[in-house]
Amino acid sequence: NQLREELRTHNYNYYVLDTPTISDFEFDIKLKELQALEEKHPEFFDANSPTQRVGGAITKNFETVVHEHRMYSLDNSYSKEDLQDWETRIKKLVDGNVQYTCELKYDGASMSLTYENGKLVRAVTRGDGFQGDNVTANVKTIKSVPLQLKGDFPSKFDIRGEIVLPFDGFNKMNEARLANGEEPYRNPRNTASGSLKLQDSSEVAKRPLECLLYNITGKNLGIK
Repeated sequence: NQLREELRTHNYNYYVLDTPTISDFEFDIKLKELQALEEKHPEFFDANSPTQRVGGAITKNFETVVHEHRMYSLDNSYSKEDLQDWETRIKKLVDGNVQYTCELKYDGASMSLTYENGKLVRAVTRGDGFQGDNVTANVKTIKSVPLQLKGDFPSKFDIRGEIVLPFDGFNKMNEARLANGEEPYRNPRNTASGSLKLQDSSEVAKRPLECLLYNITGKNLGIK
């Protein structure tokens, strides 16, 4: 447990605080040490151990999970008339003046992460908004997804976000595929989405996916 906590702290310092405290080489050495210990003592298995990020689980059929809180999606608009119709509907629902905020959208695969007592217990795709696929083993390989939380947090909640493949990583993947005589991937969005449905999580771990979270939902969150 001491080595696990040390690696979790280093992950937190690197990905959250942006202040790495050891080199990547030193981290990898400690991670391999932990892997060896866990293989030697399987009775101490921890589903949220830092070693789970390297993948290895094989999933032939992804379990369908019903969302406790519905996941919504954004509508597309292709004309000025679409926007005007949308604004008309909004004004019928809201009294007084309406103010709008515009922001860029990261295009990837929508994801719902469920945390219980600070531990990641489930990762589910948006699906049809009411139910999606359980892709927990694959999402655990994404280094920017915290497997265990620090600080104060609700006992149970869902947090929604987007799994994306940055252009830099996408271009490097395609360079490698072309060098091997393989067809390049068409676009980052489809590649990110397809990666989450790979049956071998160790293959997912090789892909430079990132997770961007933006909305928390649940009951009795105690958040104002």
